[in-house]
Amino acid sequence: MDFWLNILEQGLIFGVMVLGVYITYKILDFPDLSVDGSFPLGAAVTASCLILGIGPFIATIFAFGAGLLAGGVTGFLHVKFKITNLLSGILVMIGLYSINLRIMGKANVPLFNQETIFSNGLKPIMIIAVFAILVKFALDFFLKTKFGFIIKATGDNPQLVTSLGIDIGNIKIIALMISNGLVALSGSLVAQYQRFSDVGMGTGMIVMGLASIIFGEAIFKRVSLVVPTTMALFGSVLYKTSTAFALKLGFPPTDLKLITAIIVIAALAVNQGKNPFKGKKIFSMGGDPIVTNSKSV
Repeated sequence: MDFWLNILEQGLIFGVMVLGVYITYKILDFPDLSVDGSFPLGAAVTASCLILGIGPFIATIFAFGAGLLAGGVTGFLHVKFKITNLLSGILVMIGLYSINLRIMGKANVPLFNQETIFSNGLKPIMIIAVFAILVKFALDFFLKTKFGFIIKATGDNPQLVTSLGIDIGNIKIIALMISNGLVALSGSLVAQYQRFSDVGMGTGMIVMGLASIIFGEAIFKRVSLVVPTTMALFGSVLYKTSTAFALKLGFPPTDLKLITAIIVIAALAVNQGKNPFKGKKIFSMGGDPIVTNSKSV
């Protein structure tokens, strides 16, 4: 029971990060690599605040605000300096590594003696579920507003938005701020959940976020009642389930990156309905196998 509860807790707590990645990847069509920096930024800000005696909920709000600033810098570099979206994210991610070190003062900060949002006697799953569900419904509500529709249109048809006299540059900056704010919020929750903050804890977050989104879509895209944000949360839980089973089967933790890559490839193949062996027949005539296309037979 503890095994499944732990998977659910981690899936939902990282699901907040996945919802942030969903904004840039699925809605804005912006490959934002600054996620790998803004995730530990939220953890670093939270850890520093807790050590200074600031309340955990205030520290979590500060972490969200730091994520907003990080996303704003990424958007500013892309919009104002005309740097490509991919390079803008990389530059911010690299810069945040040093910033996170300065905030924490060292590479790893333990929080075992600090009060966190999980120190109030409630079960962690209850607090995590409340955060994840509130963020999910808040994002759903936001995307149904006029500004939310403009963000969607900016990703789908930027020419249309421009023709309406709307500056898509400002729209991108705000969307990136919200996205990185949610990512930093997730980093804050993870730091308090694991009771430590590490400068390298954001490595591979963007890949994990993309894997969860693709995984969720591949499984639930044919279920009409499931909205995309719910797919993203379910995908995060499924991703954590797959990696947990991989560890349970005896794979070393060093193989998790390879397992993540395999999960992404499999989810992409299922999502796009691709089968590399479809339409192929293999004939063996005593020598090397001969592969032919069945359509030409």
